[in-house]
Amino acid sequence: MSEKKMSSSRKHHLKSVMLAIAKGILEEEAREREEERRRYMAQSCPPLDLPTGMHELQELCREIHQKIDVIDEERYDLEVKVNKSSKEIEDLKIKVQDLMGKFKKPTLKKVRMSADAMLKALLGSKHTVNLDLRANLKQVKKEVKEEVMTPDVKEPMRRYTTKWPPHDTIDADC
Repeated sequence: MSEKKMSSSRKHHLKSVMLAIAKGILEEEAREREEERRRYMAQSCPPLDLPTGMHELQELCREIHQKIDVIDEERYDLEVKVNKSSKEIEDLKIKVQDLMGKFKKPTLKKVRMSADAMLKALLGSKHTVNLDLRANLKQVKKEVKEEVMTPDVKEPMRRYTTKWPPHDTIDADC
C-alpha cells in the first residue's frame, strides 16, 4: 500500500533520541569496564609492603618472579587462543565469500592443443619437450587361441601361444 512519509523534523527528533540513548549505553559500559578494572587490580595487585631486611626482599623477589611466570603462561595461552580464533575467522570469511558467490567463474573456451604444445606453453619456449606417449607404452604380446585335435579325445584341446616371436614347433602332448 502507500507508505507515509515522515517529516524532516520528526526524523531529526527520532535521530537525536536514538543518539542520546546510545550515548547513555556507551557511558554505562565505560563505567562498568572501569569498575571491573579496579576490582581486578585490587584482587591481583595487593598494596605493596616494602620489606625492611635483605631476607624479606629476596622473598618478595621470588614471589614476584613466580607471579611473572604465571602471567607469562596465561599470556601465551591467550595468544594461542587468539591466533586460533583469528585463523578460524579467516576460514569462515572465505567460506562466506564462497557461499555468497561473489566471484563468477569465467566461461572457458575449448582449445585444441597437443601435449607437446601444452608443455611448451607451461615450461616456456626455452624448454623443448618432446612427449611421445606411444614410446612409453609397454608392448603387449597378443595370445592366439589355437585348437589342436587329439586322436584320443573327441573335443578339441585348446592351447595358448604367443604371436610374436613365431613358434616353429608345436608340442602335441600338452
